[in-house]
Amino acid sequence: MSAAILIATATVPMDHGIITTVHATDVNIPLPRPRPTMRVPRPRLSSFPGKTEVMEFESAPFPYDGKNPATGKPFFDVFYDGRFGRRGARGHVYWENETYTDPRVLLHIPKGFDIRKPAVMVVFFHGHGAKIDRDVRDRQQVAAQITRSDSNAVIVAPQFAVDAADSAPGAFWEPGFFDEFLSEASEQLAIMLGQPRAFRTFFKMPIIFISYSGGFVPTAWAMRLGHIKDRLRGIVLMDSLYGETDRFRDWIVNNRRGFFISGYLGSTRARNLELQRDLAEKKIPYSMSLDGDLKPGSVVFIPGHPEDSHRDYVTQAWTVDPIADILDRLPEFKQ
Repeated sequence: MSAAILIATATVPMDHGIITTVHATDVNIPLPRPRPTMRVPRPRLSSFPGKTEVMEFESAPFPYDGKNPATGKPFFDVFYDGRFGRRGARGHVYWENETYTDPRVLLHIPKGFDIRKPAVMVVFFHGHGAKIDRDVRDRQQVAAQITRSDSNAVIVAPQFAVDAADSAPGAFWEPGFFDEFLSEASEQLAIMLGQPRAFRTFFKMPIIFISYSGGFVPTAWAMRLGHIKDRLRGIVLMDSLYGETDRFRDWIVNNRRGFFISGYLGSTRARNLELQRDLAEKKIPYSMSLDGDLKPGSVVFIPGHPEDSHRDYVTQAWTVDPIADILDRLPEFKQ
């Protein structure tokens, strides 16, 4: 066992809706958490066999050679030996031709998907040091988790900076570009399904944003500039609240029809506690664990355990296959 001490005094709405005060001297001693076994996909009744593709998009976030709206300066700030590059926060230079030219997007439609039933589109924003085939598809099993859930869902995961410590959203910085991306994703999903006329159905689907680690920046910009207010059903941060706290707080306060989940470990703990205090001040209730189905307005924070790993968080967080777990808590989208 290990002891975790709460470092602040805050008024916290508990699971049962009663507001209580937690003091700095309170000690919570987490017990070792049992590790559940891997999910086994259930039999699917629909005839669709399932399909996963990694393809190039015209409306991908990269390549991008515009400006950084936060600074007003060109995205590439280094030119050497005929190459453009971008200096990272720690001084390392990432070269355009190696890091910022991959226009690929991971698309997945699970076995048994039925376009005639209510469905949801999951948009996954990866973190630092990632490639969508090697990491998002294979290591983090994002597409496979959709299949292992009971949900009538599809996945769309764009590639951002390749193998780099950079959260830049690229062309998603531009107004209207994320809408173009969703339009192309809807068209390609309809083609994958073998029903091109289903484009409109995909384009009108409710959306869930799932952000892992450094994916919080493109998530925040897609929220800000995408015309998706009526479609955004939920936001899930997977050890990902490294910043943009005000933007996520405002979305929670102003969108009581959607749900918000933030699972966190040590590096994002302080900002999660900050967001909890902000919501308590605004009398927005929240829970500290997932319990039952996700309802409109649900806000859930899930603190991690000492044995949890940031690198493995997409596959092993509060439970095995956490993405599948979230989808299974949305009965309106069950197959």
